[in-house]
Amino acid sequence: MKKIRILWTDDEIDTLKSHLLFLKGKGYEVDTCSNGNDAIDLVHQNTYDIIFLDESMPGMSGIETFGLIREFRSDIPVIMITKIEDEEIMERAIGSEIADYLIKPVKPNQILLAIKRILDQRRLVTEKTTIDYRQEFSRIGNMIDKARNHRDWTELYRKITFWESELEKSTDSGMTEILKLQENEANNAFSKFVMNNYLMWLDPDVEDKPVLSNTLFTRKIFPSVQPQKSLFFILIDNLRFDQWKTISAELSGFYRIIEEDLYFSILPTATQYSRNAIFSGLMPSVIATIQPELWINDDEEEGKNTFEEELFKNQLIRKGLKYKWSYNKIRGSQEGKKINEKIRQLLDNDINILVYNFVDMLSHARTEIGLIRDLANDERAYRSITKSWFIHSPLFELLGALSSHPVRVVFSTDHGTIRVQNPIKIVGDRRTSSNLRYKMGRNLDYNPREVFEIKNPEKAGLPKTNLTSKYIFALNKDFLVYQNNFNYYAGYYKDTFQHGGISMQEIMLPIAFLEPVS
Repeated sequence: MKKIRILWTDDEIDTLKSHLLFLKGKGYEVDTCSNGNDAIDLVHQNTYDIIFLDESMPGMSGIETFGLIREFRSDIPVIMITKIEDEEIMERAIGSEIADYLIKPVKPNQILLAIKRILDQRRLVTEKTTIDYRQEFSRIGNMIDKARNHRDWTELYRKITFWESELEKSTDSGMTEILKLQENEANNAFSKFVMNNYLMWLDPDVEDKPVLSNTLFTRKIFPSVQPQKSLFFILIDNLRFDQWKTISAELSGFYRIIEEDLYFSILPTATQYSRNAIFSGLMPSVIATIQPELWINDDEEEGKNTFEEELFKNQLIRKGLKYKWSYNKIRGSQEGKKINEKIRQLLDNDINILVYNFVDMLSHARTEIGLIRDLANDERAYRSITKSWFIHSPLFELLGALSSHPVRVVFSTDHGTIRVQNPIKIVGDRRTSSNLRYKMGRNLDYNPREVFEIKNPEKAGLPKTNLTSKYIFALNKDFLVYQNNFNYYAGYYKDTFQHGGISMQEIMLPIAFLEPVS
C-alpha cells in the first residue's frame, strides 16, 4: 500500500521532532521545511497527500503560501497551524478553503486525528453508509411488498431518495447498483399501484386519495394564505423530489421548512396537462369543455401553457376568492432580475406566482445537445447541475431578499422526469402525439401488457380530438418508439430524461412550505 506523504512547513520545525517521529511511527512519510518559499519549491518537485502550514512565519505568511500552492496544486488538502487564535485569520483561512485549522500548541494525537479525518473520511463514510444501507435493504424490500396506499408510497419514495443521496458519499458502487435494482422494483410495483387506483382517485366521492394537480391550490395553497403575509408560490417546472432535496439544503440558515409533503401529478405527467390543471383547479377535459379557447390540443402548433394566468384568474372567480395576486413566468436570468427589482410591489400581494422554466429547459437541452447530455449523464449529475443553477440564479437572490420580510414561500413543481432505458414499439398515424412517455391518438397499435391504456379519456379527465381517441402511458423506465427506424430512435433517446408517463419520479412531487428564520 502506498504510504501517505506529508509536507510540514513551520519556522520552528526543529521544536516539532516528537511530532514528526510520532507520525513516522504511524507509517507516514514526512518532509519538512521552515518557510513558504521552500514549501512552494517542494510542492513543485514532489507529490504530497496533505500539507501542514504554519500561518505565522517570517517573510511569506501561511495564507500567502497557501494561495501560491493552490495555484499549482488545488487538490492537496492544507491544514493551517498558528499560535494566534485570531478570528480574522480564521475567517481568511476558511474563506481560502483551508481543509482544517489548528491552534498551537498541538498534540500529536490532534495531528493524527486531522489526517484521518481528511484523508480517511471518504473511506470511513463509505464503510458506515454501506453498513447502514445493508441494514435498510430488507426494510425497503418489505415496504415495496406491503405498500397499499399513497401514504405508503410517499414514505417509500422518501426513503429511496434519501439513500440515493447518502450513497453518493460512498465509493462503493456495488451498493449504488443494489439501490438502483430496488428502485426499479419499486417503480414496477408503483406503476401497478397507479394503474389500479388512478381512475378511482378522480372520483370526487372518494376521500382516501392523494392531493392531485387539480386540487393542489384548494387543498394546500389557499389554506396557507395569511393576512399581512405575502405568499410566494414558486413552481420550478420539471423538478424531481431528489432535486428539491438538493436545492433545499442551500436554504438552511435563512429559511426553515415548516412543512414538506409529496403530492401526485395527474396523467399525463407533462406540462400541458399537469400545470394547466394546477392553475385552473380543473381536469383538462373540463378546461377543454367550459373554456375551449384556453385549451390547446396535442396536435396543434400553438404553445400549450400560454393561458395559465387566465386559468388561475378563473379559478379564483369560481371559488369566490378576492386575493390580490400576480403571475410571472421566468424563462431566463434577465426576466428573473426584472422580477427581483419588483420585490416591494410583490410584497403588497396576497399571492405571487413565479414559474421558473430552467429545469425543464435543461431536460430538453440534454436530449438535443451533446455537451449537455455529457454533463448531465446520470441522476447525480442532473441534481448537481440543478443545484449549480439554483445557487447562481436570480431566484436564489430573490429568496435572500425575501428572507428579511414576513413572507411564506411555497416550493413545488408540475411534474418530474425519469431517465428512460427500455424502448417499447408502437404504431401511430401522423396525428399521434409526439411525447415519448405517452401517446394520444385514434390509430394506436401496441402491446397492451406493456403500457397503461385509457380507452375512454373522459373517465380520466382527458380531452380527445375525436370519438376513437385513446391514451397510453409508458411505465417505469420504458419509452415509446415508432416502428419506423426503431433502432435509431431507440438508441438516440435511451438514457435521456423524459416525462409524461408513470414512475415515482414523474408522479410524486414536492410541495414545501418555508418561512424566514428571522
